[in-house]
Amino acid sequence: MNDKISKPILVCLALYLTSLFAANTLGIKLMPFIFGTNLSVAVFSFPVVFIMTDIIGEVYGKKMAKNFVLAGIVSIIVFLLYSLISTITPWAQDGLWVKEGYNQIFGLSFRFSVASLVAFVIAEYQDVFSFFFLKAKMGEKYFWLRSNLSNIWSQLLDSSVFMLIAYLGILPVRTILLIIIPWWLYKVFIGFLYTPLSCLGILLLRKYEKHENQNNQN
Repeated sequence: MNDKISKPILVCLALYLTSLFAANTLGIKLMPFIFGTNLSVAVFSFPVVFIMTDIIGEVYGKKMAKNFVLAGIVSIIVFLLYSLISTITPWAQDGLWVKEGYNQIFGLSFRFSVASLVAFVIAEYQDVFSFFFLKAKMGEKYFWLRSNLSNIWSQLLDSSVFMLIAYLGILPVRTILLIIIPWWLYKVFIGFLYTPLSCLGILLLRKYEKHENQNNQN
């Protein structure tokens, strides 16, 4: 990969990883939703993660999309290791005022950490597989449809796998399902709203690639 091609890819990777970590850290905040349910604020950032692999896959191919997923996996693992080290090290007396809040946010249990990682791996690789399966069947057209169809299935997997690993045996199955369903539907809805931005992203990337190819030929 040369430096010219790497620039837009690096920007996309930055958006991808930022959205991923925003979901995993800011997502602890819940906001009220319909029928007495709650939603994590991660619904605004996490759909971007799945959409970004679709954009990259559409422009740069399946291998590059998988590289993005791999970068996300490595980042999560490294972040969890840093979080573990940070929470088990002793506190200085001057910092005790923030200890409780700090540990609540970053002191994730092993079970929740595993749930987050497993759900991400399964859902993201499945999203890439589904997107390119649909592309093989439907052709180059209808990106918006291929992206949203793959997003529906992958978001269901992500929500279900995480909630089941994190809460099975702690909460009743009915309660878990009542959490999964609105969480999944709202993530799909936000992903649908972001579709015009996805199409704009593809347009800009292709325009950049076309411009660079013309410059290389001159």
